[in-house]
Amino acid sequence: MQARKAMLVLHGKQAMNDELRDAVHDMRDSGWVLDVRVTWEAGDAQRLVTEALAAGYSHIVAGGGDGTLRDVAEAMGQAGTDASLVLLPLGTANDFAKAAGIPLEPAAALALLNVAAQPIDLGQAGDQLFLNMATGGFGSQVTANTSEDLKKVLGAAAYLFTGLTRFSELQAASVELQGPDFHWQGDLLALGIGNGRQAGGGQELCPDAVVDDGLLDIAVLPAPQEMLGTLRDLLAGDGLFVRARLPWVEIKSAQGLDLNLDGEPLQTTNLRFEARPAALRLHLPAGSPLLSRPG
Repeated sequence: MQARKAMLVLHGKQAMNDELRDAVHDMRDSGWVLDVRVTWEAGDAQRLVTEALAAGYSHIVAGGGDGTLRDVAEAMGQAGTDASLVLLPLGTANDFAKAAGIPLEPAAALALLNVAAQPIDLGQAGDQLFLNMATGGFGSQVTANTSEDLKKVLGAAAYLFTGLTRFSELQAASVELQGPDFHWQGDLLALGIGNGRQAGGGQELCPDAVVDDGLLDIAVLPAPQEMLGTLRDLLAGDGLFVRARLPWVEIKSAQGLDLNLDGEPLQTTNLRFEARPAALRLHLPAGSPLLSRPG
């Protein structure tokens, strides 16, 4: 592989981003071969990663929202490649990037190509890989039902706004979680299974998660006896959460559980989650909070 050759896999709606275009030209002027490929429909990100690896690219840049970043990370994790990944966060929430300290400005994010890559874990849910977090319960429904127009106007605050306006629909899900020396069963309002720390536009469900410990952080918000307060109060009450750090956990829910996997909605009655240690090489800024040994 050539040392300074990278492919940018870019979400199609960012193709006319002038700030990004300038940043790409600056990287090329600094000596990088930086080719750009744009996605058009579902499956394009995975296909472009496969083509990049076959062509010998040593670095891949994922440009887009949380879903695009997950698609690229998943494709690279499944390929088992030594190529490394740079995240170029261009979405609304940018949850993983913000928790990791990755710059949101295109030029600063692309500059991470010049920083040494670190081995990080990925999460696995069934046969799917994820970069940041799986969420379940009411929080995942809010994420799935937040409109694109509202996100354009309010940014990450759109998720909280949607949650507050739909608070009357709040329903508990009856689930059972089983892992090594861990068992919890009951009704929950929200569930987080984190490789990263936050989801839903900034809600820190797993505030102590790191991406290089070979473990997933589990956060369960049990349903209270009475639905009092607001969604903001519930999510802010960290003492209400049941927490664990596990290499794997299995979830069972007889009536079905709504989940969101880095922006990808799914529903399941039985699913196993596990950590995939050192499954991906990622360029992170020095001192990133998501590293157990920053720097």
